[in-house]
Amino acid sequence: MEYNENPKSYYPPMHTAEHILNGTMDKIFGCGRAFSAHIEKKKSKCDYHFTRNITEDEIKTIEEKVNEIIKKDLPVKEKFISREEAKLKFNLSRLPEEAGDNLRVIEIGDYDQCLCSGPHISSTKQIGEFKIVSTSFENNVLRIRFKINETKN
Repeated sequence: MEYNENPKSYYPPMHTAEHILNGTMDKIFGCGRAFSAHIEKKKSKCDYHFTRNITEDEIKTIEEKVNEIIKKDLPVKEKFISREEAKLKFNLSRLPEEAGDNLRVIEIGDYDQCLCSGPHISSTKQIGEFKIVSTSFENNVLRIRFKINETKN
């Protein structure tokens, strides 16, 4: 299969939580996905083009929605589509040309879909509890710092 291997080895549960956060942010605020993200095992951050900081009530709403999706135990699957098909569904502006013509899509149930080359878990229930640690706003950038408290199986 031809697709661009991600040089970063993101922690799969945190990386999958980032996808759910991105889908949630876009659904609630219409702001699109994060334009920049730093994913680590202990704490991660996503940056969004935005016009203000978010309120405590909005933080609570985001956390509740992300955790609702996690608890649904949705399957996390990959599929491959052509670059032409991807142009109709996704913003390809950040996709490197060397990604090829066969692109990997990660689907989280029917909640979220995006192009991605990183590692993921197989089910949202494997993520654990999502928590926003802090937010900040500067120069039209909203930064959300978050962590997950993994469940012990």
